[in-house]
Amino acid sequence: MQRTYRSIATISAMAGNRNASKQIAMNIYADFAEKLIPLIEGSDLLSGADADTRAKLPMDRIVVEPPRDASHGDLATNAAMVLAKGLGKNPRQIAEIITGLLSDHAADLKIQSVSIAGPGFINITLQPDVWQSVVADIVRCKSEFGRPDLGQGAKINVEYVSANPTGPMHVGHCRGAVFGDALATLLSFAGFDVTKEYYINDAGAQVDVLARSAFLRYREALGEDIGAIPEGLYPGDYLIPLGEQLKITHGTSLRDMAEAEWLPIVRAAAIAAMMQLIRADLEKLGVAHDVFFSEQSLTSEGDDRVAEMIADLEARDLIYQGTLPPPKGKLPDDWEDREQTLFRSTLYGDDVDRALLKSDGSYTYFASDIAYHFDKYKRGFNRMVDVLGADHQGYLKRMTAAVRAISDENASLDIRFCQLVNLFRDGQPVKMSKRSGNLVSLADVVEEVGRDVTRFIMLYRKNDATLDFDFTKVLEQSKDNPVFYVQYAHARTHSTFNQAIETFDENISKNLDTVDLSLLADPSELLLMRKLAEYPRIIEAAVISYEPHRIAFYLNDLASAFHGHWNKGKDLPQLRFIKDDNEKLTRARLALVLAVQIVLRSGLNLLGVDAREELR
Repeated sequence: MQRTYRSIATISAMAGNRNASKQIAMNIYADFAEKLIPLIEGSDLLSGADADTRAKLPMDRIVVEPPRDASHGDLATNAAMVLAKGLGKNPRQIAEIITGLLSDHAADLKIQSVSIAGPGFINITLQPDVWQSVVADIVRCKSEFGRPDLGQGAKINVEYVSANPTGPMHVGHCRGAVFGDALATLLSFAGFDVTKEYYINDAGAQVDVLARSAFLRYREALGEDIGAIPEGLYPGDYLIPLGEQLKITHGTSLRDMAEAEWLPIVRAAAIAAMMQLIRADLEKLGVAHDVFFSEQSLTSEGDDRVAEMIADLEARDLIYQGTLPPPKGKLPDDWEDREQTLFRSTLYGDDVDRALLKSDGSYTYFASDIAYHFDKYKRGFNRMVDVLGADHQGYLKRMTAAVRAISDENASLDIRFCQLVNLFRDGQPVKMSKRSGNLVSLADVVEEVGRDVTRFIMLYRKNDATLDFDFTKVLEQSKDNPVFYVQYAHARTHSTFNQAIETFDENISKNLDTVDLSLLADPSELLLMRKLAEYPRIIEAAVISYEPHRIAFYLNDLASAFHGHWNKGKDLPQLRFIKDDNEKLTRARLALVLAVQIVLRSGLNLLGVDAREELR
């Protein structure tokens, strides 16, 4: 029976085939696993096992990864622990057999030493030239280093932000915008054909509220005393310019119309003005979408795509007339046990079937959402990602069920939630309230701390965990501030090259792909090279898990390793990058510095953060 390994199996699932994807430069850990598993399968360890036992062994759970403690070696594998139960043997016994296998093939696998730790974990130390070759790979591949071809050109739609067009974007939208944008960039880097999409919710009751709020500002622009903004309308000052524009465009004509006449006019103008404001806010953050999709377009004249979706589901017996059970707990006052048009979402993993029509015959929000994703599917997207706020948790089961249904199980939807952002200044909470008009907008944040800081800090925590954002701390120039720490490391690589050119001449930094890397043999240098070697693995894991924060964490670790090595050179002159009496060694070390620079810049680019050449 053909076996696949964890990394290969996961990659194949994403890429749509069973073959391992190729990537620019070697993933040392995945490469070693690919060699280890066949070695185990062909060994005496499995010779006594029958076919059924061998087939049930969880070979896909065998991983090779960096050990938690660098002093334990270069690689660690759980192979013995994974196989123990299936083979009915003690993990340490299995570890001893695998260790023997590795020792027998030490030369081919470039193994320097191998040992067993604890109940059966296997630690492996590789020959130094393995890590030196990583530097060569990075210098050769440059920005392509670590690029996986997981996507193999497959189309994927990433929808993010999709804030209601009722006002400027606030800091909550900011996190979803940064996460979605970084995820889209990461997937593109991994070989997917990515479309970045914004869904404009311009068909709900909220846009009528917006229009009435704008009309009030229009009357104000005409000189009326409007008094306090009535409850239920948007009070923010951001609508004042819109009121002035309506005055310029329409004069007093709107004031003389009935609401039914002026409402669609003002609504269209308000939506256009708010989307212009939203686009400007996103631009400040470095976010640009490929597609802006209007909810209104789903039911435009002569093209009712919601009705088309319902007809499609009905033709497959996925629509019926029925009643829903009452909500769990106390019944709401307005709950009615009435017959409704229902979608059989429970057939696809939902908790209950869902209504598609309201009592007045209009479509539910859910019906429009299904039609929107049906449209995505018809546009050729078998893979979809929605980035939503934490308050949309209930959306998960119903919408993933809907996508499975509309695509006849041919498409998948992955929903990622972004938790709340708590704002602080010097440890004190900063209050915000969108409806009161006293909000902390996305633009406020970016203008105060800058795009780079905003993006990096928003990504320096897993998307589904609450984020504390302190305006004071994120601007500190210290190692406790990750964005400064990483950018400072990148700037230091440039200053190293400047110093080398001053010490020698500009030729010192040329043709670094030809240097003798065997000179990089100090334990501190090897530690830095091992950290560089993790980059392809981190990229792969971030793509597979849809977790760009892994890159931010890694960059901080790499910066720490680089700064640590730099600081050792202050106390130990023999470790300094520039040796004015040894040009050959200097060039080898500059190749290492260049490798650090390339990886830092690559990771920062994926996060949408500037790789600074100097910090002032």
